[in-house]
Amino acid sequence: MDKEEKDFLLEKLMIEYGNELVRLAFSYVKDTESAKDIVQNTFIKCYKNIESFRYDAQIKTWLYRITINECKDYLKSWNHKMVQVKSFINETAKSILPSTERTVIDKYSNEEIKDTIFSLPKVYREVVYLYYYESLKTEEIADVLDIPVNTVKTRLRRAKQRLKPMIREAELNER
Repeated sequence: MDKEEKDFLLEKLMIEYGNELVRLAFSYVKDTESAKDIVQNTFIKCYKNIESFRYDAQIKTWLYRITINECKDYLKSWNHKMVQVKSFINETAKSILPSTERTVIDKYSNEEIKDTIFSLPKVYREVVYLYYYESLKTEEIADVLDIPVNTVKTRLRRAKQRLKPMIREAELNER
């Protein structure tokens, strides 16, 4: 594959999967800019290694796998720890605001369902995200996460069980 073909393929992949991968990365790191950086790294790795891709799986699942690995590396990094400190400072500043202002900020900045999903343990959050937000089939999720299909099904079922009371509570709080 020559450089021109690689460039064309990469551009096509970026257009087709870029937004999905950013959403996937965001579901892990919960920071838009970091998610975009992670996806940029994903496409760099894709470009460097596209010739070694064996087409045993779909290229989409390969890109998901790279993105998830990049997210996991990021979450272990020093940079992520600094983002968490900044987030803590911002949350502390919000809590100091007068209650009326805090209520307005909470109403517009919190999306109850998203927060509820993000409160799940990572193993459940990732399958929920891939299944409901990325519309992947359980077999595709199993490929992406490199786990058995039955494990995906079990995690989805357990995530739903955990989400039911949380969503009911969030609905009651809105009333």
